[in-house]
Amino acid sequence: MSQSVPAVSLPSSRLHSSVRARTRIYVLLIAVVWAAIYVSSLFQPALLDDADSVHAEAAREMLLRHDWVTLYIDGIRYLEKAPLLYWGMAASFKAFGVREWSARLPLALGVLALLLATFRLGRRVFGPEGGLYSALALGACFGIYIYTRFQIPDVLVALWLTLGFDFFLQGLEESPPSRVACWGLAAATALDVLTKGLIGLVFPGAIILLYLLLTGNLRHLLRMRLLSSTVVFLAVAAPWHILAALRNPTQGHVRGFLWFYFVNEHFLRYLNERVPRDYGTVPLAVFWVLLLLWLAPWSVFLPQALRAVPLRWRAMRSQLSARDRANLLFLAWALVIMLFFSFSTRQEYYNLPAVPAIALLVGGWMERESASAVGSRERRAGRISSLVLFVIGIAGFIAAMVMLRLSETAPAGAELADLLHQRAATSYVLSFGHIFDLTPQALGVFRAPLLGVALALLLGTGLNWYLRRRDSPARGNMALAAMSVALLLCVHSAFVTFAPILSSKKLALVVEQQYRPGDTIVINGEYEQGSTLNFYTGIPVHILHERSANLWYGSQFPDAPQVFETNNSFKTLWQGPGRVFLWSEEQNPPQVEGLTVYQLAHSGGKYILSNRASP
Repeated sequence: MSQSVPAVSLPSSRLHSSVRARTRIYVLLIAVVWAAIYVSSLFQPALLDDADSVHAEAAREMLLRHDWVTLYIDGIRYLEKAPLLYWGMAASFKAFGVREWSARLPLALGVLALLLATFRLGRRVFGPEGGLYSALALGACFGIYIYTRFQIPDVLVALWLTLGFDFFLQGLEESPPSRVACWGLAAATALDVLTKGLIGLVFPGAIILLYLLLTGNLRHLLRMRLLSSTVVFLAVAAPWHILAALRNPTQGHVRGFLWFYFVNEHFLRYLNERVPRDYGTVPLAVFWVLLLLWLAPWSVFLPQALRAVPLRWRAMRSQLSARDRANLLFLAWALVIMLFFSFSTRQEYYNLPAVPAIALLVGGWMERESASAVGSRERRAGRISSLVLFVIGIAGFIAAMVMLRLSETAPAGAELADLLHQRAATSYVLSFGHIFDLTPQALGVFRAPLLGVALALLLGTGLNWYLRRRDSPARGNMALAAMSVALLLCVHSAFVTFAPILSSKKLALVVEQQYRPGDTIVINGEYEQGSTLNFYTGIPVHILHERSANLWYGSQFPDAPQVFETNNSFKTLWQGPGRVFLWSEEQNPPQVEGLTVYQLAHSGGKYILSNRASP
């Protein structure tokens, strides 16, 4: 017996050691891909007007006021959003100072955490290779990258969902589910609520309920330690909501936090009845198609991945394997989110929390393809998809080369903003709608990234197809990952060049240099249009516009500073003894018609005007 132990345990020991070694290598590879894309983009470009600098300013004022409960922007209460993203930015500012990269750091770390959580969940179901492919598809896809270029919390929603479903699947495998599994799910759900409100509870609750209904396993709810899990959930999620309600009660005609946050910002927003109604919505068909674009180029494998989901009623009610259970959960995950917003107002990034689900489906299928025998159905399907992707890559290469051929050299000293088509602001339904503004001369500014995109598409998709034809799907996946990293780096290069159109940092620095106590900074338009002035100067601004958008609600509180100007009050201010700096998207706005005006700066199609000449 003593002689048989080494014969049995040694191979097992070596096997476990090999799995651990592969896991470490895969984690390192995921971290390298993340660093190549996200660390390199921390330091530039400048923060953008609107959500980017608005949310960074809320975090800066949180730190300045030492108030981690009630958010403020420009000295006005900002109660629309859950606080977790702002807590992260404020903590980063506290540790590293108020800088562009420190504003972006929490979200970048959130992406890394999401990739590692995806790897962990994929490894649980599909093994280390499945976890790796899932994380690579998510980390090197278009959507996650684009919507971490400015500070919005949707990627963090995806993180908490991924962690929560990892705990849920762990609980399904245990009898009874452990405290770790149940309480971990409760804590992840609570963090989701602190990230983006009630959808953090609605999404996991609806997805889990749908999954248990489909599998005929509703009794599992009774095993999930509901009482203690509720206590954990409330311990994490409730304190901020209670404090926010106590510190922002109804005051006179101004309804308190509970009405505004829960009724106006959740239920009325969903029903398209929110006040003020200052937002658009993406067409439903576009919203669904964009889900495939967000996971590009990996979404080409989604049709095969969906075939692995047990969709027949009898199959779902039978004894499912761990893999089948997970695939069904991942599909329910994506469908619940997409259907939820199909009946509501929606922005194109609202479907981001569904992207990890389809990345996991695709990653699991790619693992199955790699493990299958040469000549198998999986290998043939992979070759067909890679050929389709190669055709798309050739089309993209041709399109990029045509744009290069059409591009013209811009005149010396010309600003990019002067080379673009000018359209009405209502034309920008999509957040990347400015791409349709490009003219031949504007394209000339982007020749280097255009050439990089063309070559990356042709070489990456071609190499993937070649390797899959040679029955090396794993190497094909690595080629796609390398191509995706190269593409995103080209996109980032172009984004840095385009950023002055979307940011007013250069103008803010001019104002900061000339500003003296007693001067006034005025934004001609809504606060969000020139919000970088507030962030970069650190000086409260006035707004030449009616109360609207993010500041509408908070401006009604009695303690709100009087920052909104009418045309008459602005004219009085302009003609007064103090110096006024006016941010405007027009060189000659009607508000200064007939007044003495000096142009101090011009950048990105925006201007700084003043009633005094520069010293």
